[in-house]
Amino acid sequence: MTDLNEIMKQAKLMQEQFQKAQEEQIKTRTEGESGAGLVRVTMNGKHDVVGVSLDDALMNEDKAVIEDLLAAAVNDAVRKIEEKSKESLSGMTGGMKMPDGFKFPF
Repeated sequence: MTDLNEIMKQAKLMQEQFQKAQEEQIKTRTEGESGAGLVRVTMNGKHDVVGVSLDDALMNEDKAVIEDLLAAAVNDAVRKIEEKSKESLSGMTGGMKMPDGFKFPF
């Protein structure tokens, strides 16, 4: 049986690592794109759009096409951020033994 104090130490360590990972993720920039790179959107880890780049060739397209490409680029960036987040969390908890059913974050 695992000692309760050991579980609490592991939980505190995980919480500290989780906070650090969140802070690092906020600083990270992720680029999403669509239309073979005609539209690029840059987001931070909080999903704030911090940059948008539209290729000049798009200026002759219909507004609806540009809107669709912009939405696709935003969605691409969001998916990439979520994937990075999952990888970060799985790496953080990989070596720690927690009881079955233990949920994190609390």
